[in-house]
Amino acid sequence: MAGQGQVVLGVDSSTQSTKVLAVDVDSGEVLARGQAAHTVSAGAGRETDPEVWWRALQDALGQLGGYAGRADAIAVGGQQHGLVVLDERGRPVRDALLWNDVRSAPQAEELVARHGADWWAERIGSVPAASFTVAKWEWLRTHEPEAAAAAAAVRLPHDFLTERLSGAAVTDRGDASGTGWWAASTGAYDEALLAEVGLDPKLLPAVLGPGEAAGTVREGAGVRPGALVGAGTGDNAAAALGLGVAPGQPVLSLGTSGTVYAVARQRPADPSGTVAGFAAADGGWLPLACTLNCTLAVDKVAELLGRGREEVEPGGSVAFLPFLDGERTPNLPYASGLLTGVRHDTTAGQILQGAYDGAVYALLAALDLVLAVDGAGHAPDEPILLIGGGARGAAWRDTVRRLSGRAVQVPAASELVALGAAVQAATLLTGEQPAAVAARWRTDHGDLLPPLPRDHATLARLAAALPLAG
Repeated sequence: MAGQGQVVLGVDSSTQSTKVLAVDVDSGEVLARGQAAHTVSAGAGRETDPEVWWRALQDALGQLGGYAGRADAIAVGGQQHGLVVLDERGRPVRDALLWNDVRSAPQAEELVARHGADWWAERIGSVPAASFTVAKWEWLRTHEPEAAAAAAAVRLPHDFLTERLSGAAVTDRGDASGTGWWAASTGAYDEALLAEVGLDPKLLPAVLGPGEAAGTVREGAGVRPGALVGAGTGDNAAAALGLGVAPGQPVLSLGTSGTVYAVARQRPADPSGTVAGFAAADGGWLPLACTLNCTLAVDKVAELLGRGREEVEPGGSVAFLPFLDGERTPNLPYASGLLTGVRHDTTAGQILQGAYDGAVYALLAALDLVLAVDGAGHAPDEPILLIGGGARGAAWRDTVRRLSGRAVQVPAASELVALGAAVQAATLLTGEQPAAVAARWRTDHGDLLPPLPRDHATLARLAAALPLAG
């Protein structure tokens, strides 16, 4: 096996699959990769048995060619918001409710109405939407009270895997800030709110601080026993660690969901609910906005049109809002896709380009609000760091450049959530700050694509169509 230096493992447990990277601590070289798919329910809800994540992790670890057996540390980045309810043996009471399950929209609306959006923004840091864990817990209490009553522990997806690895019931502030019951204003669980929603704080994991270890790997967990286990974090916070994002640097991630975020100096508090006031895994803040419809929605449109995902054509007069699963940003949980402006000379390629335009439009509108958290602290011509699976596609890159008028930098490093988890694991061994590890590994280096003239006509068509989507 090449290389005998220290090795860390970074895990990305996403909606669709688990990915694991084995990384050399000194150089940042990716030594081996593993990946295994998940099963997600179809229909009205979006659910996965948490045991699927554990089996996928074991499968992916087994693909590392022995590096799992000599790893010095491991950390997990996971999909945010998911509700995992466990019994007294640590087994799932039911399948996990995933972040993109919008059945909890009525519960989110009731929670906001109960206290008002300003209260949520100032106290909790975010105004809950259907994706937030607190709304999913309320849905469970309403629709499956026996499952809620059987809960001996309540976890987030990354917490579940961290606990399986180490035996420690812990989380971190980055992922906890997406629950809706961790107060950004105090840095602790809001016990008054927990009492309102009938959740005993003893069922929740302890919140570790930046740089704290969850413990060590226990026997039979698929990784070398005794290796350090990081606190882990949510997927977007992990990617920010992996990139070493500096304050004011805009990040746009194109995946199953679309996200925009930036590291902020100030604690976010947006009563409109567009910007979530998440905590960053390194102790700072990570204002973030998320859309439900991104690469999968555009791929679905391509499938319906019988075209390849890159077979777009310029021109035309369409405005397409591809809100196929409802939408979180803007907050339209009951919306569906909206296509206007079709004419006799409209081509299938123009409609497909319209789907790209609509997905990117929603993200760029949210990015302006994310960057406003720090006021004038960002440069308007700062290149956008474009990450996620979609960042590899020319149509996605060109659409972001054309609608933003900004340059786009596409890091050469792939699997940035797993890489960020590896950065966190490395800090346990070296004592460095995460940004120092990311800089040493040169994780943000990659192609810099120049800006394109901003397409104001398309932006105006989409702005005019948006009121119809509600």
